[in-house]
Amino acid sequence: MNSSSPIQQAVARVSVRADVPSGLMREAMHQIMAGEATPAQIAGFLVGLAVKGETVAEIVAAARVMRELVRAVDGLEGPLTDIVGTGGDGASLFNVSTASAFVASSGGARIAKHGNRSVSSKSGAADVLEAAGVRLDLQPDQVREAVANLGVGFLFAPMHHAAMRHAVAPRRELGIRTLFNLLGPLTNPAGATRIVLGVFDPRWCLPLAEALGELGAEHVLVIHSDDGLDEFSIAAPTGVAELVDGAVREWRFDPNSVGIGGSLEALRVETPADSLALIESALGSTAGPAADIIALNAGAALYVAGQAEDHAAGIAQAREILASGKALERLRAYADWSQSA
Repeated sequence: MNSSSPIQQAVARVSVRADVPSGLMREAMHQIMAGEATPAQIAGFLVGLAVKGETVAEIVAAARVMRELVRAVDGLEGPLTDIVGTGGDGASLFNVSTASAFVASSGGARIAKHGNRSVSSKSGAADVLEAAGVRLDLQPDQVREAVANLGVGFLFAPMHHAAMRHAVAPRRELGIRTLFNLLGPLTNPAGATRIVLGVFDPRWCLPLAEALGELGAEHVLVIHSDDGLDEFSIAAPTGVAELVDGAVREWRFDPNSVGIGGSLEALRVETPADSLALIESALGSTAGPAADIIALNAGAALYVAGQAEDHAAGIAQAREILASGKALERLRAYADWSQSA
């Protein structure tokens, strides 16, 4: 007879590097989300999973629990796109995916950008948007209105994943990448099915593409560059796992193939204000490394959103948008709208 709780059973399994069955994973996650697991149990569970290595089945089961408990943004028709990273690449670059989201939105993609404040980097998506004057505490109906009318909305994770609060302290105290770094990009509150997902380790490209497929995604690029970014890099090739039509294929992208190359040094920032300054400069330009890296990543978002026939076409389209200044106008319009919402 086993009288231990699901979280205790799960910790016992991962402590001997045994996988956690989907049913038990769901029960343990429900305990964590309900505040019924102690900080020590949560930390032990997360460390054990990280040491063992999370399986696709474990990730999918945990993501489904988070999706059940999310404050959803409902009622938006048509495909929604997210461009997001797990974080934790340690590169201290400006917020490439956030800037790219406004470029892709200006090219016809309907963007539901899911993000948070920084945990380990110099500037998280929420930090740089706040610096740009964006109000973060929008309710789900306000985010719905933004996406419907402006083509872009920011879903600030704490506003939608209240049940996650019980894991915040153990995660912060651990200071390592855990299951929750993987779950955030898989639990978009608006249900985005077109996703560009950057990961901190190339071993996650294929598993997370498969996990997103099981969770109902339609077109996904999971990426990690050879120089360690959770973005398409201008300085090295990038590995890609692409999910489309239910099948996953792997390929590589060399920025030299579209005439792009250079160093990352000019892209590093220390504060959200630094990041915003670089973004505002790049969103009105087609020259320089910041505009180049935005074009690569916005081009990927345009591709998965169905606004470009392939990545190369998306990059060309992104360059045109950057030259027009429309993306910077959209960022400023979104900030103004959020303050009056």
